[in-house]
Amino acid sequence: MHVQLWSYNYDPEPTGIGPVSTVLAEGLRDRGHRVDVVAAHPHYPVARWGTRKVPYREERRGISVLRLPLWVGRSTAKERYRQELTFMASQFAALPALGRPDVVVSASPSFPALLPALVNARIRRLPWLVWLQDILPDGAASTGIVESGVVLDMARRLERAAYSEASRIVVPSTVFTKNLRAKGVPEAKLELISNPATRAPRGGKDRAEDQLTRVLSMGNLGFSQGLAPLVEAYERSPAVRQRDIHLVITGSGMAAEDVRERVRSSRLHMLGVVDDNRLEQELTQATIALVSQRYDGTEFNIPSKLMNFMAYGLPILAVVNPRGEVARIVREAGGGWVIDNSDSDAFPAKVSDLADAPDEVKRRGQAARSYAERHFTRSGFTERFERCLEQTLPLARGG
Repeated sequence: MHVQLWSYNYDPEPTGIGPVSTVLAEGLRDRGHRVDVVAAHPHYPVARWGTRKVPYREERRGISVLRLPLWVGRSTAKERYRQELTFMASQFAALPALGRPDVVVSASPSFPALLPALVNARIRRLPWLVWLQDILPDGAASTGIVESGVVLDMARRLERAAYSEASRIVVPSTVFTKNLRAKGVPEAKLELISNPATRAPRGGKDRAEDQLTRVLSMGNLGFSQGLAPLVEAYERSPAVRQRDIHLVITGSGMAAEDVRERVRSSRLHMLGVVDDNRLEQELTQATIALVSQRYDGTEFNIPSKLMNFMAYGLPILAVVNPRGEVARIVREAGGGWVIDNSDSDAFPAKVSDLADAPDEVKRRGQAARSYAERHFTRSGFTERFERCLEQTLPLARGG
């Protein structure tokens, strides 16, 4: 097959959707397919690659990547709108140069980028697979980025049109399938494929520490992670204060400053965006991984760090909706503990309790790694996606 992957984020971006899209592109290439990527200029989670005002092509590990310019900015809702809309405009401008692959895969987000992809699929009568990583109208409404009104109405209309036009829709969790079924998307269009772990441990370190000493959070620091109240609760906890337990946070995002303002002690470390070697060091030294989500309404994404933490054999302390997908995975794996995200003080209390339970921590870490080896491998992910693409090929308009 000739597969064209449209992905807002791609290598060398170190976190979020970029590494997942890279795994897909390189996995399909390794299975003998031709893969072209259409992506934005690297910008996530921080704009450390400069800017480009015109499109350009590059080759990354044997894959041709067309990079499109965008006006980078994520500090405010207005800047995020501007960034997304400039990428959408760049995609429209690039349509004549994109050729005619056998199938187009659109990763979302970027949500507005679904519009040029929809137009492209109609004009060229291409099979079009939508690969959802976020259900953005729901997510934007839940986090307050988009309020009810004209913008949200337009987003809902684009969402319905994309689901109607798409040949297939790949989702990463059962929560997504339920959401789309409730919106009237036919079951036959939906394909559940869990995201893979995008990192693999470089060594065989046994996590048999005598006591809990280091809790790690990594990735995007957005408001939906709800880290600020957790940090505040951690800092005021007498139980944590009496122990030498460190909370390490890597990454950046819109809520980073809000989190930083709540740091009060040397037990809490905000490292910002770190390079690959430092991240590997933190993953190796950590005893427990923190995965947090805090928002009202529908669960609209599955954090990719969950898969990577489990692949490293880190037991998960999930401060999330106890009825959501992250909680389901952690419970099913036996690879951690679930705390209701409405109770911030329960987080440091649980950390303190686990400091006295090293055997349990070790056992749940082993269970997490075992689950990742069964469900989150790159090879299994690529094979499932390849089968889905093969089933999508006959669905071109007029084919």
